[in-house]
Amino acid sequence: MSNSARLRPMLSCEQKVLRVLVVDDHELTRFSLKLALQSQADIELVGLASNGREAVEMANRYSPDVIILDLQMPVMDGLTASSEIKTLYPNTRILAYSSLEDPQTEVMLQTAKVDAFCKKDTAMKDLIAMVNKLGNHTDDGASR
Repeated sequence: MSNSARLRPMLSCEQKVLRVLVVDDHELTRFSLKLALQSQADIELVGLASNGREAVEMANRYSPDVIILDLQMPVMDGLTASSEIKTLYPNTRILAYSSLEDPQTEVMLQTAKVDAFCKKDTAMKDLIAMVNKLGNHTDDGASR
């Protein structure tokens, strides 16, 4: 093997592709996020889940870098799922994604194991920017 062949990986300028999992109990929301994320060159959509239990199973299977996680879902809610996922995979970044405006939501988020919060009425470009920002953090413990 020539010296240049051995050096090639170190000289690469390719940006890391973020592995993203979407979890929401509303089919239309999952589909919309799927379309938006699949149009991004630096994002690989690894799965779609409709409840927290599926989110934990898919996190085990696909090791996503970022999870967009609805807070209110059947079977297992997003807050419970985030705790389970963070216990198993502390470096996985979780973006809580909700339409909740209840004052108790803020209190819940203070104790939740999520890295950021995004309201569902956020513009798609802003959501994608948040996903990229979360996913491109190194494992330095940075949070919220």
